[in-house]
Amino acid sequence: MLFNSFSFLIFFPAVVIAYYALPHRARVLLLLLVSCFFYMAFVPQYILVLFFLITVDFFLGKAIEKREGSERKMLLLLSVFANLGTLFFFKYFNFFNENVDAIAQFLNWNYSPLILSIALPLGLSFHVFQSLSYVIEVYRRRYGAEKNILTYALYVMFFPQLVAGPIERPGHLIPQFRQEHTFDAERIRSGLERMLWGFFKKIVIADNLASYVNPVYLSPDEHSGLALLLATVFFAFQVYCDFSGYSDIAVGSAKVLGYDLTINFNRPFFSSSIAEFWRRWHISLSNWLRDYVYYPLALRKKGSVRYRIVSAVLITFVLVGLWHGAAWTFVAFGVLHGSFLAVGQLSERWRKKAVSFLGLSQLPKLMLLWKTLTTFALACAGFVFFRAHSLSDAFLIFKGSFYGIGDAISATAASLWSVSAAPIQAVLQGVFEPAGRLHVLAYIAMIAVFVAVEYADSRLDLAKKIHVSPAWFRYALYAFATLALMNLGVTHEIPFIYFQF
Repeated sequence: MLFNSFSFLIFFPAVVIAYYALPHRARVLLLLLVSCFFYMAFVPQYILVLFFLITVDFFLGKAIEKREGSERKMLLLLSVFANLGTLFFFKYFNFFNENVDAIAQFLNWNYSPLILSIALPLGLSFHVFQSLSYVIEVYRRRYGAEKNILTYALYVMFFPQLVAGPIERPGHLIPQFRQEHTFDAERIRSGLERMLWGFFKKIVIADNLASYVNPVYLSPDEHSGLALLLATVFFAFQVYCDFSGYSDIAVGSAKVLGYDLTINFNRPFFSSSIAEFWRRWHISLSNWLRDYVYYPLALRKKGSVRYRIVSAVLITFVLVGLWHGAAWTFVAFGVLHGSFLAVGQLSERWRKKAVSFLGLSQLPKLMLLWKTLTTFALACAGFVFFRAHSLSDAFLIFKGSFYGIGDAISATAASLWSVSAAPIQAVLQGVFEPAGRLHVLAYIAMIAVFVAVEYADSRLDLAKKIHVSPAWFRYALYAFATLALMNLGVTHEIPFIYFQF
């Protein structure tokens, strides 16, 4: 069931009414049943995969808590094998076989690849990581094994974050299922406000930008350089508004029911470095990989400190890429971001010396603007691999984008020299082709307003300002947002981008 569907507009209010009408003891069972219904609205049979993982990890968690020494470790490895094995089978088996076949053909080996006709269960990567966090925390004795299988099942299947996160930790979410939540009008209002903002980002911003991005990335060889560049920038805002919009709806809907989920985004496009970008982007995934992959690798005893840190960063971000998808484009996405981080760490001292030598340290605001813009440009470079259908398409987009900048400069110079707008109009014509002049200008204006709102929010905490504002102002704002959804939003249901992961 999509958040941006008519079905959800019926489903969610019904759940909220039933939830607060029932006594506390019955609410876990209610939420578990409606979460099963929510997930089965997509592909019903894949709920069996979740039941399998829930059963395995619940009983292994209890066994791990009681065991000591090597037996504990073997049980942990069994859980890791069950979770990652399930993920490998559904998500990476065909990718692995296709690449083994390519190597076999290159070496003239006789190999017949087995390709399975299976679909990836929605949100499986999220479920696996959330399940693993539970088992690892029990193994590290940071959290006691859950005794009630229904409570543990709800931890994995809680419908607001069931399909695309945020990836929760047991110590944060499970205790909340034991607390009795009373009807709180202010909390419900705050949750609904966050949901409304999430719907706005998804339906009005992300889905509209998709109408420009999709045709350009579908056939990049048929579009001009500036169109490729603009599509990449548009996609950066599309994927951000799409995924953070989902997270806002998830956090808001959970808040209406009395639960606090992890905040998954913190205005990442205002980051001044790639390291900061990943502290603000998909925070629950970044923290998961930091705690369970990066730290164990970086803190191992073998090798120099620099070697351990750089290798840990690169390995972690290869996993970031593979987590997102079984394709070389996603691997390249992870390797590129890992390289940015490694180079940033290795060159930090020299960059500080260069800034001091040039006297730029006396211009902190200018330096902050420069670092923010370059970080956004590097993030966009990564998004090319994230969105492209193949590595060849990605390199074509990079090549075309650079040519587009040169063409635009040449056209502008020619127009000034000849006192004619014809050259630059020819270049811009390619930019407007995918969606039309008015639509492109409207998208640019929409992004500018969105960035201004995010900047104001970082300075003023707009949610708090709205919370204490007069009722007439709040309801006028709600009415404006609702009208924008109805009149400017994309009406047909477009799945969230991160559903595929």
